[in-house]
Amino acid sequence: MTAEGVPAGGVPTVMHVRCPDRLREETYRQVLEELAGLSPVVQALPPSAALVELKGALRYYGTDTRRLGEMLRVRTLSRLGVDVRIGIGPSITVAATASAQVLEPGGVLAVAPGQAAHWLAPLPVEALHGVGPRQAGTLHEYGIHTAGLLAAVSPATVQRLLGGKAGRTAVDRARGIDPRPVVPRALPSSATVHRSFDRHTLDGATVRATLLDLVVHLARLLRRRGQAARALTLTLRFAGGTSWAKTRRLPEPSAHDDDLRTLAYRLMDAAGLQRGRLTGIALKGEDLVDADQVAQQISLDTAREARLVAEAAMDRIRDKFGPGIIGPAATRHAS
Repeated sequence: MTAEGVPAGGVPTVMHVRCPDRLREETYRQVLEELAGLSPVVQALPPSAALVELKGALRYYGTDTRRLGEMLRVRTLSRLGVDVRIGIGPSITVAATASAQVLEPGGVLAVAPGQAAHWLAPLPVEALHGVGPRQAGTLHEYGIHTAGLLAAVSPATVQRLLGGKAGRTAVDRARGIDPRPVVPRALPSSATVHRSFDRHTLDGATVRATLLDLVVHLARLLRRRGQAARALTLTLRFAGGTSWAKTRRLPEPSAHDDDLRTLAYRLMDAAGLQRGRLTGIALKGEDLVDADQVAQQISLDTAREARLVAEAAMDRIRDKFGPGIIGPAATRHAS
């Protein structure tokens, strides 16, 4: 499939690749290797998607972007048995939206730069990459059902409906505007923070404070990487060399202190500690995804929104003055 009319002045160069759901991590990494054989600029979007910048590949192979997409499909299907869905466009938003519109098990949809806004216009707002279900629901309530209608509404109006940054972003993307580059990134599949105790500890308050400190460090690490965790694993090490570990999934991917703390405390409660002498604690964020893949949901919880604003402010302070300059008072017991 291809959108008609590639203008003389522009060629779509961003490719968004969607693998089948529930793809094994090993196979996903092999798909990334195939992408790297096509272009050196590959941005992994685990667990099953990726972005590719095609400018260099166009010069190297001397062909058009759609044929590069077909070439990739043949490679992944013949070598890995994986049939991918590919969207190609002038921006990340257009390419990712296009790949989701490929209805067959695999296929290629290319959207020309001059046709992007026209192609997006009839799509429902929920089909627009980056617009979450709650945002789409709010837009529907005000009669904005398609990307074309969203593009036609003044940004100020949409900002009032969805919030400042989310509103501006939604209008830009409905118009096919997305200046984000494809950034080469092979995201690690997990992130771990840990703390060892100088002496075996039985103190519940110390253990709780240490866990909270680990939550704050893990959340900040994920935010700095531009990632979010789908699951957490808590590991407790005891005197004598034994250990206990348990994994639970988050309701939705997150890198926010509040969300990680709630699940981490539940994991600690599940351990049922009584007189166990702890020698160390480790907290691992697992099944990581690119933060850009996480839809920004509208929240009516003003207290949570205030905490998120405070979290962002604390990140800026830590970046300027150091990671230990500010944090929850309870973590001082863990220092």
